[in-house]
This record gives sequence, structure tokens and C-alpha cells, in this order.
Amino acid sequence: MKQKAASLLVSLFALLLLVVPAFAHHGTAGDDTSKLVTVKGTVTDFQYINPHVQIYVETKDEQGNVEKWNGEASNALALHRAGWNSKVIKPGDQITMTGYQAKTGAKMLRLKSVTLSDGRELETFPRE
Repeated sequence: MKQKAASLLVSLFALLLLVVPAFAHHGTAGDDTSKLVTVKGTVTDFQYINPHVQIYVETKDEQGNVEKWNGEASNALALHRAGWNSKVIKPGDQITMTGYQAKTGAKMLRLKSVTLSDGRELETFPRE
């Protein structure tokens, strides 16, 4: 009986060691969560893939220079459950992305929301 309990305890500990890195992957340490950044632009690519859906847009800065931004949302399965599909966004679409920019200053957003040109707001990290 003691051997079964010890075996179960070791198994649970091993499972915990495997699960913790998965949660760490989804941390926000690399993002500046002190302020939301909003980017309006034209979609150049939409990758409805795992592990995270990617949206690429081009916009212009205040001087008229083209900027290329990358928005990262949740995984395709979670977004599918929230009503997304591979055709919800297409190259050429005008969208607004709001999220947390990378602390490095890279033109990357961990998306909080995406608003389509018709005003629909898409949930980007739905509860699973």
C-alpha cells in the first residue's frame, strides 16, 4: 500500500514538472503590460495556425513611413471555439489590433482585441 502511494506521489510530481513549463510559455514577461497599443492597418498575411494565430499588417507612422506589425493571438482551436475560422481575416482587410507591445520595442503585439472594418470585435485570448 505504501508503495502505491509513493508511486502515485512520484507520478504526480513528474506530471507537475511537465505542466509548469507549458504555463511559463504563456507568460507576459516579454510584453509591456503597462499600456495598450493600437495599430490600424492593412492585413498582409493571416496565419490561422498553432501554436498561435498570427496577423501581419502594414500601417504608416506619423512621417508616412510604412511599418510592418505582427499580432499574436491564442491557438487556432481556442479561437475556433470563439467563432474564428481561417477566412475571418483576409489579406487586404482593414483592421485595428490592440495589445501589448514587446518590451524590446519590436513591432509585435500580444493581442487583446481585433476589430474588423465592419466594427465586429474578435476575442483574441478566449477562456478555454
